[in-house]
Amino acid sequence: MGILKRFKDIMSSNVNAMLDKAEDPAKMVDQYIRDLESDLGKVKAETAAVMAEETRANRELKENEEEIAKMVTYAEKALMAGNEADAKVFLNKKAGLEAKKASLTQAAEAATNNAQQMRAMHDKLVKDIADLKERKQAIKSKMAVAKTQEKLNKIGSSYDSAQGKLSAFDRMEEKANQMMDQANAMAELNAPKENSAEDLMGKYDEAPAADSAIDDELAAMKAKLGL
Repeated sequence: MGILKRFKDIMSSNVNAMLDKAEDPAKMVDQYIRDLESDLGKVKAETAAVMAEETRANRELKENEEEIAKMVTYAEKALMAGNEADAKVFLNKKAGLEAKKASLTQAAEAATNNAQQMRAMHDKLVKDIADLKERKQAIKSKMAVAKTQEKLNKIGSSYDSAQGKLSAFDRMEEKANQMMDQANAMAELNAPKENSAEDLMGKYDEAPAADSAIDDELAAMKAKLGL
């Protein structure tokens, strides 16, 4: 039957495989449920039709068997009444019904097999949907945790980068301090020194002998002149 061919993939469907194909399971899970429920509606309608066909085929087979039994009863009654010709009519009718019974039995068996397959697909799909609904919140929770972890990983990278920049700043500050210390030391070395005791002693030493002779000559000249 075409319906069995159309829905045979449902029998082998795997919700896990469907989720594996999704880029964002948390976003896609609701869509999968809607798709599966849509499939379930189609399967339910087709299953009802196949089950109705099974009922009809079994009813026709049962009616055929009842007719065969009825023809046997009437043939026996005709013989008991001494009407052999009538009995043959009933037996001929019975033979035709028995010939038809083979095809009716085959149709009923096929209808029953189809109905069993459709019911199995229906029941599996119902279970898959129920399982997925139970797992939906867990899937969404896991995705939320995963996204949070992903954000933390990105923040961690930014934090490491910031720490690296702070370390570089510390190194620059340390270098600036070193340069300042070196400049201050150089300025200190270049500054004029205060007079030491040795330097000051020269101011109070006696004047050189030449200067003393000139002073004596100058005093004598002033005395001569009466100055």
